[in-house]
Amino acid sequence: MNPHRYSESDAAAIYRVIAERRDMRHFLPTAVAPEALTRILQAAHHAPSVGLMQPWRFIQITDLNLRKSIHQLVDAERIATALAIAEAENTTRMAEFLRLKVEGILDCGELFIAALCDKREQHVFGRRTLPEMDLASVSCAIQNMWLAARAEGLGMGWVSLFDPLKLAQLLQIPEGAKPIAVLCLGHVASFYKEPMLVASGWRTPKPLARMVMENHWQPSDEA
Repeated sequence: MNPHRYSESDAAAIYRVIAERRDMRHFLPTAVAPEALTRILQAAHHAPSVGLMQPWRFIQITDLNLRKSIHQLVDAERIATALAIAEAENTTRMAEFLRLKVEGILDCGELFIAALCDKREQHVFGRRTLPEMDLASVSCAIQNMWLAARAEGLGMGWVSLFDPLKLAQLLQIPEGAKPIAVLCLGHVASFYKEPMLVASGWRTPKPLARMVMENHWQPSDEA
């Protein structure tokens, strides 16, 4: 027996929260308790980061007008994405995309912007050949935040439909820093039984077996 393993109930809870995490788009307007919010942000701050650089920055949006401006940026990108889908695929696919609810910015109890910090070029440890590891580090923080939110019974949605330069200007983010996610957080009526994009028929998830290889890259049978 592994003496470092968690108890059966603790391990089961960890695997459960991973399996039940959902990218939420539908929220209730109920406010999030400050103590729960602190625990969620602390979970994000516990994330691993390359060279312990902790490149994550979280901007809490409390101004309603600013929230509306962020929504406008996201909606503009939603339309641009629809047009790009029509050009790359077809108008039917574009119509399917436009029917999707892709954000809950005006509905969620809390809104955060996750960003990469500035002056990242000073951090070389672990980034000399893979500079994008700073983005991977922030992604780990967001995932921690997501799992903690689910454990608290709260939903979270990661929105990436926005022009980063325009959002940076709107939020007065300094040169060298970069917004990478709009995070909708709050109470929900219920959690999706399966990922929304699966339930809506947008895409079918691939099995794990197709993602795991041995010793060398194996060609995929995908087009």
